[in-house]
Amino acid sequence: MSGNIQLLTDTLTAAKAEGRAALIAYLPAGFPTVDGGIEAIKAVFDGGADVVEVGLPHSDPVLDGPVIQTADDIALRGGVRVADVMRTVREAHEATGKPVLVMTYWNPIDRYGVERFTAELAEAGGAGCILPDLPVQESALWREHAAKHGLATVFVVAPSSKDARLAEITAAGSGFVYAASLMGVTGTRESVGAQAEDLVRRTRATGTDLPVCVGLGVSDSTQAAQVASFADGVIVGSAFVKRMLDAPDPATGVTSVRQLATELARGVRRQP
Repeated sequence: MSGNIQLLTDTLTAAKAEGRAALIAYLPAGFPTVDGGIEAIKAVFDGGADVVEVGLPHSDPVLDGPVIQTADDIALRGGVRVADVMRTVREAHEATGKPVLVMTYWNPIDRYGVERFTAELAEAGGAGCILPDLPVQESALWREHAAKHGLATVFVVAPSSKDARLAEITAAGSGFVYAASLMGVTGTRESVGAQAEDLVRRTRATGTDLPVCVGLGVSDSTQAAQVASFADGVIVGSAFVKRMLDAPDPATGVTSVRQLATELARGVRRQP
């Protein structure tokens, strides 16, 4: 069974052909429940997201700020397992026909088994994996199995990444490059600064053909439009999770994330 890296590539290419950035949303699996998380992801797609990253909840999410940490804690206390993550990917993809990735730290994959994880993710219709803490120089085994199963390997670059390091990362990655807009953890920000635009420029200067998508800090349509003016994709996570956390009940949360996706989709199209 082959994964959906081609669907991811085609989706990002289609957005570019429309003269806009892609909208990439993040929500963790199992939050507020497994079923509730699947409904939220479907709603985000319905609202206008092009791609969704499904977070694999982790007990020590070093890149994630307090909002996503809270959601991960709820999911873990609810007993979420890797099988639930795969089910979330499968049902979200089957319901929408759109690309779904998993965002995860390396430790859960290492414990689960690389071959098993990649095979199951491909079988579920997954498009690939974002691996924020896997060093490129230690990624050969993962990349071998991901390529075998038709899965993208998305690495994260940061403003602190040196040019030589950026070249190494872009040469090894596939699908797209995740450019962290600033140093620090995930969370909404008042603004997404010039560091992000400079990082996109330096990443493209490596000669990569991969789209460069920016995350960390985007929370509204104005910020989405700002990032869309220089990036190939706009990644939004904490703002969606916060809508779910702040909702008085799951149904209201689903409605709220659909509305936010609609607002952000207008932003990446630079529409009022």
